[in-house]
Amino acid sequence: MQIEIINTGTELLLGRTLNTHHQWLALQLGDLGLRIQRQTSISDTASEIISAVSESLGRADLVITTGGLGPTSDDNTRSALAELLGLRLVQDSAVMDRINGFFALRNKSVPPHASIQAMVPEGGTVIPNDHGTAPGLAIEVPAGKFRLTRSHLVMLPGPPRELRPMFINQFIPWLRSQFLELPKLDVRTLRTTGLGESWVEETIAPQLSGLVTEGLEIGYCAKIGEVEIRLAMVGERGAEIAGQAEKIVRRLLKNHIFGSHTDTLERAVVELLKSRNKTLAVAESCTGGFLGHRLTNVPGASQVFMNGYLTYSNGAKERDLGVPSKILEEHGAVSEATARAMAEGCRDISKVDYSLSVTGIAGPTGGTDQKPVGTVFIGLAGPDGCVVEKNFNPYDRETFKFVTSQQALNLLRKTLLEVRMISG
Repeated sequence: MQIEIINTGTELLLGRTLNTHHQWLALQLGDLGLRIQRQTSISDTASEIISAVSESLGRADLVITTGGLGPTSDDNTRSALAELLGLRLVQDSAVMDRINGFFALRNKSVPPHASIQAMVPEGGTVIPNDHGTAPGLAIEVPAGKFRLTRSHLVMLPGPPRELRPMFINQFIPWLRSQFLELPKLDVRTLRTTGLGESWVEETIAPQLSGLVTEGLEIGYCAKIGEVEIRLAMVGERGAEIAGQAEKIVRRLLKNHIFGSHTDTLERAVVELLKSRNKTLAVAESCTGGFLGHRLTNVPGASQVFMNGYLTYSNGAKERDLGVPSKILEEHGAVSEATARAMAEGCRDISKVDYSLSVTGIAGPTGGTDQKPVGTVFIGLAGPDGCVVEKNFNPYDRETFKFVTSQQALNLLRKTLLEVRMISG
C-alpha cells in the first residue's frame, strides 16, 4: 500500500512547533506492517494544501493530512479539499451536537465560529473526536479522478492530544475495514544503554545472518545514551522468526538491554527498586534536578523515590548534605571525594537504601586542563558501601544533563541487578 502524509501548518515551517506527527505516525503505521513512502510539511494556505494533496492522490492509495480542521481563519484543510474534490460542505447534525455538548460540559457558550467544524464534505465519513471539537474526515476518491484506481483521503486534527487517541481508537478500525488484507508484521524493539551502535551491530549481526536470509529486517537507532534495536518480520512466520531473533540478541547483549518498545531507563530502575523493596534519594549538582525529574515521571515512583537535593553551590553541599568544607577546599566541588561525600551524606540524612550523587562541569566554561568541560563524577551509596564513577561527557548543557542522568541510572540498575556487565 502506498501511503503519503501531509502535515499542514505554517508554524511547522517556521520552526515554532516541533512536528511530532512525523515520527509518531510512521511508528504507528510501521507497527501495522505499513510503510510511509513520503511525508511532507506544508503551509496552511489553501493553494498549498490543494497542490500537495492533488499530487499525492495521483500516486498513493492512502493520503493522510494533519491539521487545519479547527474554527480559525487559518484552518483551511476542510474547505480546500472539498473544493479539490468538487464536494459540497454540509452540516452534520451529530457533529454539531457533539460540539454543543463539549462546551456545555465546561459551562461555556459555543464560540461563533465553532459550527464550521461540523461542516462535512458530502459523502465523507466522520471520525469522532473524543478529545476536542474538530472531527476527522475520511473520503473515498473514485478511480479516474487522480489515478486509475481508487484512493482514500483522511483528514486528522493537528493537536497531538486529539490526533493520537483518534488514530488508535477510530482510524485504525476504519483502516482495517477499508483494507482487509493488511500485512502481518511482528516487530520487536529492544533498548540498550552503555554500548555504541557499531559495537552492537558487530556483536549481533553475524549471529542473525541466517534469519536475515529468511526475511528478518534489523534496524539500529542511536539515541542519546542509548541504542535501539528493531527486529521486524513480515508474513505468516513473522512471530516465529522475530522471536528467535529476540532470544539471540538478549543472549548476546545480556543486561545491557534495559527494556523493550517504549520502556525508559528510569522506569526500569523504578521497577527494580520496587521488586527489591528498596528506596532511593538523589543529590544533584550539575544535572540541576534532571535526575529527580526523570524518576518522578514514572507512575508509582513515590513508592521508592523518597527525596532529592539540588545542591548547586558549595554552601548547599555543606549545609544540606554535610559535605566537609575541607573536601571542597582540597579536592574541589567536581571530584571523586565530593561525589562520595554527597552520596553518603544524602543516604544518611534521607534514611534510604541507596542514594545517587552527580557533580560535574556542564560548560561551556569552567573547565581546566585537569578537569575539562564535560568531566563528571557519579556516586552511589548503598548497603555495601559507596562507589564513584568518573565520566567525560563533552556535550552541550542539555545533552550533558541527559547523558549524565543516564549514566547515574544505569549505575544503580547494574547494582540492583548484581551482575557484571560485558564490556563494550
